[in-house]
Amino acid sequence: MTIKLSPSSMNLIEDCPRCFWLQIVKKTPRPAGIFPSLPSGVDKMLKEHFDRFRDNNKLPPELKELKDIKLFENKDLLKTWRNNLKGIEYYDEENDVLLHGAIDNILSKEGKLIVLDYKTRGFALKEDTAHHYQDQLNIYNFLLRKNGYETEDYAYLLFYLPEQVMETGEFKFKNELVKMKVDVEHAEFLFKKAIKIIQGDMPEPGEKCTFCKWSHQNGKW
Repeated sequence: MTIKLSPSSMNLIEDCPRCFWLQIVKKTPRPAGIFPSLPSGVDKMLKEHFDRFRDNNKLPPELKELKDIKLFENKDLLKTWRNNLKGIEYYDEENDVLLHGAIDNILSKEGKLIVLDYKTRGFALKEDTAHHYQDQLNIYNFLLRKNGYETEDYAYLLFYLPEQVMETGEFKFKNELVKMKVDVEHAEFLFKKAIKIIQGDMPEPGEKCTFCKWSHQNGKW
């Protein structure tokens, strides 16, 4: 049976190889808490917002500082790449592993593609905030290149941060655009590492993994 991987599942590798192995091989994911619906709602509205500008061949004001860049024009293809159940895919036939990821948006510059990912946060950005999404951006670019597309060596994270509540009761958000250098070679390294972990025995847990620590203390293994 084909093993399916995504950027979110591969994020577990560096955090805890055992949790990754359990999720992929034994279909036993970490316990999930209640996930707020607000980020999903904002994400949907942002895609619609950007699509309105795409239809008019313009950039939204959030990207006004970018030069010689436009929104990716192929709406049908972008619709597929945005689909959480489909996304953009790469199939490793030798190991029967399918890697797929759903992309928020794509920019283009002189024939090369640039990944644009939206993020909502409740607090101001810290120095290392963007770093937490590095592997995700690397993997998206890895997938695009495996599908025959040229990409720039950078991507963008667009953060939306609540700023104030107006007298009318409306929320006002500010946005921050962060340019990130991408490392496709590291994404390929992670992909190969994921395959190696999947094909092996249950690995040791991550040193700081509280889930594995709890399981050990409660006699799960």
